[in-house]
Amino acid sequence: MAIQRNPTRAVKIGSISVGSGHPIAVQSMTATHTQDVDATVAQVNDLHAAGADVVRVAVDSTKDAAALAEIRQQTTANLSVDLQENYRLAEKVAPHVDKIRYNPGHLYHHERQRPWQDKVRYIAEVARDHDCALRVGVNCGSIDPDKKSKFDPDDDVGPILASGLEHCEHLESLQFTRFVVSLKDSDPATVVKINQQFAEQRPDIPLHLGVTEAGLPPDGIIKTRIAFEQLLGRGIGDTVRVSLTVPNARKPEEIAAGRSIIDDVYAGRLRSVVALDPNALNIISCPSCSRVENEAFVELAQDVKQMTKYAQQHAVTIAVMGCRVNGPGETDDADLGLWCGPTRVNLKKGEQSLGAFTYDEILDRLRIELDKIIAEKVELTHE
Repeated sequence: MAIQRNPTRAVKIGSISVGSGHPIAVQSMTATHTQDVDATVAQVNDLHAAGADVVRVAVDSTKDAAALAEIRQQTTANLSVDLQENYRLAEKVAPHVDKIRYNPGHLYHHERQRPWQDKVRYIAEVARDHDCALRVGVNCGSIDPDKKSKFDPDDDVGPILASGLEHCEHLESLQFTRFVVSLKDSDPATVVKINQQFAEQRPDIPLHLGVTEAGLPPDGIIKTRIAFEQLLGRGIGDTVRVSLTVPNARKPEEIAAGRSIIDDVYAGRLRSVVALDPNALNIISCPSCSRVENEAFVELAQDVKQMTKYAQQHAVTIAVMGCRVNGPGETDDADLGLWCGPTRVNLKKGEQSLGAFTYDEILDRLRIELDKIIAEKVELTHE
């Protein structure tokens, strides 16, 4: 299959480059606790051995940053760091990584009195000083509230696209061009739409593709394939991640899935050319990563999938999120959302909180709320 790649500029990330005709890179992220150096090193090296071009590690504290310095000494993998709300950790992690990822929405929450432009200037200066690339990562569930307020609440594309474009312009005004952009959503159709529109306006900027909270395999791979086939097939995308909810030992499956999808697209083996069924149950769950506060989250996601089989023919979306960082925001658009803490699972109906329940209690309560929603939908169809 002849594919004309977008003429993006090259961005160096450690030992590889993305964009400008370089091979499409495949990435993953550790699911261990970063301060558990031995476990994190083992997973980084497992992913690297499986063919990961870049491995991302989350850092949310000075202790995480100190652990990252130890991790760097024990791997040759290209490392990316995932900054959370404390953007000032950039200077502590930059000496040990090849790329820094920041989320424009998360910048809003730390030092709110300081303009986001100043925060980005600081990150860019740190990256320049330490020979790091940047990723501007915009996610559907964590958009800057100021940006989101300027759009219709039903507009899924506008705020994400505007945020990404705005940060590109600001970085370039700082004479910093060594960056890639990711624009992610849990709906493959929205991912396709956002990235197509971005690529039309900025065909020069490398794009990292992903469907956030794709969920459990095989469904998570299918959702990701739907998006990747339509984007990669149009020459859009320079680096990818398949985000799966799997136990730690199975994280290399993300690399295998990514390679398989890329190979299939370029060989013309296109399997998923239609959107997901809008009339069926849809379960989304975030990838297992180091932000997860209880590894029981993965098992819970599997249990939710099993328990809800009886509702397969009902158009209900259930979101299962593994942490408090993205969980609260990224469950807002689901009919029912679960975001998991260390000992309790927070249950939501849309943006409404229904309370926190133990891991033993949550499935029974979820079923009660699911049955209520199904009954409401059935009643509406008979009116």
